[in-house]
Amino acid sequence: MEKEDKKKLKLKKSTLIIIISAIVVLSIGGFVLYKVLSKPNDPREKEDVVIPTPSPTPNNIKIVDLDSDTRPYAVMINCKTEALPQAGVQDAYIVYEQMVEGGITRMMALYKDKELAKIGSARSARVQYLPYVFENDAIYVHAGGAREALNRIHDEKIDDVDVDGKYGKRDMDLAKKRAWEHTLFTSTELLAKAVKDKKMRDTTNVKSLLKYSADELDLSKYKTEPAEEVSIKYSNYRTSIYEYDKENKYYLRFMNNKKNTDLVTGEQYHVKNIIVYGVQYNTIVKRGAGYQDPRIYGTGEGYYITDGVALPITWSKKGEKDQTIYKIKETGEELVVNDGNTYIQIYPTNGGTFKKS
Repeated sequence: MEKEDKKKLKLKKSTLIIIISAIVVLSIGGFVLYKVLSKPNDPREKEDVVIPTPSPTPNNIKIVDLDSDTRPYAVMINCKTEALPQAGVQDAYIVYEQMVEGGITRMMALYKDKELAKIGSARSARVQYLPYVFENDAIYVHAGGAREALNRIHDEKIDDVDVDGKYGKRDMDLAKKRAWEHTLFTSTELLAKAVKDKKMRDTTNVKSLLKYSADELDLSKYKTEPAEEVSIKYSNYRTSIYEYDKENKYYLRFMNNKKNTDLVTGEQYHVKNIIVYGVQYNTIVKRGAGYQDPRIYGTGEGYYITDGVALPITWSKKGEKDQTIYKIKETGEELVVNDGNTYIQIYPTNGGTFKKS
């Protein structure tokens, strides 16, 4: 009996040893297998892994916050020679320039998420700018206006601020040098007060008119033309001129042959992007004035100008409230512009000219 107990005990010990040995063998084998599988084939793989920095996204754009839902202001800016210099135009992210009556031009400057103490001088509303107010879902800022424009603003309840009153301010020092009509300015503080007072919508879900590149564009893959000097003649009264500054990679702006400077800073305006195209202008004589009605709907061709070159593009605008779509003519791709301010120059094909070199 004692012998049988000893045999059983010996058997249990043997079984336990086998189990422990098996566990040890499996553990060692698993560790070895892990090391073999995890061992790099190339000694260089032992080095720290460097994760590449992702390319900049549209959120890195500096000219305008693409994530912001702030509704922009679209301010009518005086371009008459006797009303120069202007104020605050450098801070606009988009500026439209069209011809109005008498061969003069007027700018409409777009501002968003900016604090500016002086913008102007402000000028009157015109019907031909409404499609560009609509395509940016902007609040239209003006000083009075042509009767047709004011009627539409009233009848269609277009959000607007007339700054010829408590939302504008006359520069009395300038009144000694200029005609009274060229002394009216506004500010983003006054415009914000107007929006609040008039209970206007101050946010938008309309996407940016333009697509931007955070990296400097490489246009060498496209067929481009030299454009270091650009001249856009609207009439015998007004020609907008740009000269490329290679060092700073932007264009210096002139009105006729005079530097287009800022009243406050004294600095010459500079522009990163220029979109230029011509359309037929029809003259409509009302109350002795030859108002202009440009044919801005449909499709056409033009140029995107940046970094000293001109890229042929197409434009299309279906209706008054549709955004203008710009595409690269050569490929049909939607146009992407450099990070920076953009002037959209719409000149008359009947009487105006565009030159580049």
